[in-house]
Amino acid sequence: MHVKVQRFQNSSMRFQISGPVGIITIDRPEARNALSREMWDTLRVWCSELPTRTRLLVLRGNGHDFTAGSDLKEFTNLSIKEANEAFEQMERAIQAVESLSIPTIASINGPAYGAGFMLALGCDVRIGSPLAQFGMPVGRLGITLQPPFVDRMIKHLGLSRTKELIFTSRSIDAQEGLAIGLLSRVVPELDLDAQTFAVAEVILQQSSASLSAVKSSITAVLVGKESPLQIWVDDKDFMEGVRAFKEKRKANFSTNRR
Repeated sequence: MHVKVQRFQNSSMRFQISGPVGIITIDRPEARNALSREMWDTLRVWCSELPTRTRLLVLRGNGHDFTAGSDLKEFTNLSIKEANEAFEQMERAIQAVESLSIPTIASINGPAYGAGFMLALGCDVRIGSPLAQFGMPVGRLGITLQPPFVDRMIKHLGLSRTKELIFTSRSIDAQEGLAIGLLSRVVPELDLDAQTFAVAEVILQQSSASLSAVKSSITAVLVGKESPLQIWVDDKDFMEGVRAFKEKRKANFSTNRR
């Protein structure tokens, strides 16, 4: 997919947009794409200010790292209070990705550790190369994981595997990640970008109204929120979808036109 318009950029991250697809690239290879406090805040702001036409967001890391998580070198100059505030800042950024109403894809060509692991879990779909790895080595650093991080891990890994991963500080490689559902698919490294955007194109062919509603329903189910029976179909997209099915053609959903 050819990137036509560059929207935002700083020295370590960039946001690009091609048609309805937004792409955030973490580009700090000298630090294994670790995110500074400024970068976490930039990520949060960019997610809250996505151009209206953005219907899908891809997160990726430049080179052979998704992100090593937060920049631990920064913490050597922080007080305990400031360190706790930094973790709260990370969580706000991850929540900003997680709460987007549009689909999100993490394209993972290397390690995703610590808060970087959480950022990957905050995305709806994860596609990786054989270089993808996941880990939460907090026991080596004296970090006490708080409920939001643990909650994500339990939802994706289950209780026992979450404990084992944290207790041992081991890593999950791409094939294990695929087997346990952390990755939707594993593709050759040279094909990762093409396969990521091929999946994006398929997603974009679906009704935006349907995808947004599914994300809301999944969130409600995961938090145990009960709600009365609501509208099951979008008034415009449903009729178009039924007509397209009957006429054996591709649907032209109104909610996809921005």
